[in-house]
Amino acid sequence: MGGCDTHVHVIGDVQAYPMVDERQYTPGPASVPELQAHLQHQGLTRTVIIQPSVYGTDNQCMLDALQAMQGQARGVAVLDTDTPMAAMQTMDAQGVRGIRLNLESSGAHDVALNAAILRETLQTWAPRLADLGWHIQVYAPLAVTVACAACINQLAVPVVLDHFALWADSSCTSPESTALLHLLEQGKIYIKLSASYRSPIQDAQTLLALSQRLLATRPDRLLWASDWPHTNREPGKGPHEVSRYRAITANALVHERMQWLPNTEVQQRVLVDNPNQLYQF
Repeated sequence: MGGCDTHVHVIGDVQAYPMVDERQYTPGPASVPELQAHLQHQGLTRTVIIQPSVYGTDNQCMLDALQAMQGQARGVAVLDTDTPMAAMQTMDAQGVRGIRLNLESSGAHDVALNAAILRETLQTWAPRLADLGWHIQVYAPLAVTVACAACINQLAVPVVLDHFALWADSSCTSPESTALLHLLEQGKIYIKLSASYRSPIQDAQTLLALSQRLLATRPDRLLWASDWPHTNREPGKGPHEVSRYRAITANALVHERMQWLPNTEVQQRVLVDNPNQLYQF
């Protein structure tokens, strides 16, 4: 099996797949054929389609994309807590392998409040997901995640942290960094090496050093992702809104990936073996 891009979004026609009114941004279209072209440009063969916040808990666009990808993709859904197990089992058969909790795109940044919400949600979902072999993907500021470290340490399912866990400490010596590194050392979390443009650390060499620190800690708990099609974080609902990140080129992504994953052994582990294990390809 070939390499895997573990974080992409598919955005469908607005008539077929309406977006929620309370969304923070309005992404442009990103179709399955465009996704397949993206994978080809990256030299990869598989991907994980993540439910974007603009669709709320209506996962139909993602599920239809999974069907169109014919086994080439897995999915991560956003679900209401009252979703029946039968519905989740159906999604599992369609290729869904986890749920996403997004505490970043909402724009709410009260650490204590978000940590309480995340802790309660993790404890609610973990027992239900364990029997399916699913994981919980979390997009939250680093401070929120580490405030839930004790909870994460007790969960029966893996927790996957988006976009370098939104790591903010370039020295890796802060209490927050120490707590997160401990979770990684214990194998309680996966971290996605992805979306450098979303990182609080904007120096490329510092981010490179962080990627190498993580690789030295637990290479079997790291994933790579492009974050294609590079949607906005800035609020906006205009029908013609264009992400300022859309200009990111395939060559730039390959160059960055090769820096973060500097040899074939690491590439095999992060691009192939780890996604195989987590997403059950």
